[in-house]
Amino acid sequence: MIYSMTGYAASTLDLECGALHIELKSVNSRFLDFQFRVCEELRVVEPALRELFSARLTRGKIECRVGFSAATVRTQSLALNAELLQRLKSFDAQVRSELPQAAPLAVNEVLRWPGMFGDDALDIEALVPACLALARDALEDFTASRAREGEKLGAVILERVARMRQLVREVEPRIPAAQAAFQDRLKQRLIDAIGSADDDRIRQEVAVFAVRIDVAEEIARLSTHLDEVERVLKAGGASGKRLDFLMQELNREANTLGSKSVVTEVSQTAMELKLLIEQMREQIQNLE
Repeated sequence: MIYSMTGYAASTLDLECGALHIELKSVNSRFLDFQFRVCEELRVVEPALRELFSARLTRGKIECRVGFSAATVRTQSLALNAELLQRLKSFDAQVRSELPQAAPLAVNEVLRWPGMFGDDALDIEALVPACLALARDALEDFTASRAREGEKLGAVILERVARMRQLVREVEPRIPAAQAAFQDRLKQRLIDAIGSADDDRIRQEVAVFAVRIDVAEEIARLSTHLDEVERVLKAGGASGKRLDFLMQELNREANTLGSKSVVTEVSQTAMELKLLIEQMREQIQNLE
């Protein structure tokens, strides 16, 4: 199976103390590049997340967002911290005795004071395993989304490969006859131009030119590279860089085929091959 570098996944886990949320998304990149946006409470989990994702992903610009929403305290469990309330009252009185114009503490400010409803500090040690478990679930969905995208891209590439094979099959049988006809016309032009030159000289010039316009080697290499593209796609895994290299080789053969062409059919085939190669290259840029 091949994977796209484009993917998305999001997961949420409800806990007694609140809700954990993880979001993963990625785009193509030459290397594996992480960007973490983790809430301050869970900043400690970032190295473990990086290690977890690196074990499954090889390329792509990965953005990971981790958030935590604390649970709202239920009304029936509300209990003010009497000791803290008295200390705030004392501090408020001291401040206003020194600064008479200072405003007294408002009720909402007192209720939002850290620790006013008891020990409301988060148990980070308990949150970390839950966060990693949620990250594993999100990673599974994320990998599955990249696999679905990769399957579609692979189908597009194979469609182009099939079209290239068809073009080669259609034009290959016509090349010898077309080249022979061109050589006859070239021979006649040489006779008209050279005039009294002997037949051996003309045959030698035609033979040299025939070698220069022979495209059998390019046709064979095109077929070989197309076989390799299909093999790499079937093997799966991280195949983007290998396929990108094969696109360079295919383009090289298509360019040579066009430069050696002496007939319109071969030139048109070379141009269409280059177009199909470029279309495949655009899709391959998104493969892991």
